[in-house]
Amino acid sequence: MPTILLLIVSNVFMTTAWYWHLSKGGMHRPLLAVILISWGLALVEYCFAVPANRLGYAGGWTPGQLKVVQEAIALIVFGVFMVAVLGEAISWRHLAAFACIMAAVAFLFVGR
Repeated sequence: MPTILLLIVSNVFMTTAWYWHLSKGGMHRPLLAVILISWGLALVEYCFAVPANRLGYAGGWTPGQLKVVQEAIALIVFGVFMVAVLGEAISWRHLAAFACIMAAVAFLFVGR
């Protein structure tokens, strides 16, 4: 469970680092400022992602399992960010992509 929680926090920071500047409040900022702010957010993201991966690996998860779970969490976090911050609607294509990622997670964990 600590691995999942750390991955959630890291993905919140990374999604923010990659996409906050696309919001109405971020589009007016100079590109250099956006890059520097995003790097700062990414540094915080790494402070959560690296321990998450180490804990997961030490707990018996394979690198493939860690990556696929991270992608699934990233998709969930991005979906919330896309709706809440960027004001976009979720379509059936988003849900289909989410289902594919969840299937990938299941494939890596079934029988383990």
